[in-house]
Amino acid sequence: MALLSVIFYTLFLTVLSLMPIDEEIPRFGFSFDDKIYHLFAYFIFTVLLYTYTTAVQIKRKILVAFSIAVIYGIIIEVLQGTLGNKRTSEVYDVIANVSGSLIGVLVILSMRKLKLK
Repeated sequence: MALLSVIFYTLFLTVLSLMPIDEEIPRFGFSFDDKIYHLFAYFIFTVLLYTYTTAVQIKRKILVAFSIAVIYGIIIEVLQGTLGNKRTSEVYDVIANVSGSLIGVLVILSMRKLKLK
């Protein structure tokens, strides 16, 4: 089940990240609205990856989940800049992706600490 969740979410994230945006996305009222979406998406991605690494007994689960999410986010940003699909590549998007993944790591570590007590 964990593998299917990761596969589905990765496909979902890929499609959303690479398809042209013709419509306005819902706004929160900030100038950095899309960065909030990036942060949230990569938080979820990191947690799902961690869940999968736990299910298959991979060592250094958090590091593996974080690394995969960050590398994937960088690849997506490069593709956005090179595919010519009305999407742009931004360093701030990568920063938001990494931030979301870091928050995911912090939540995982906190949950593990609570579980140990």
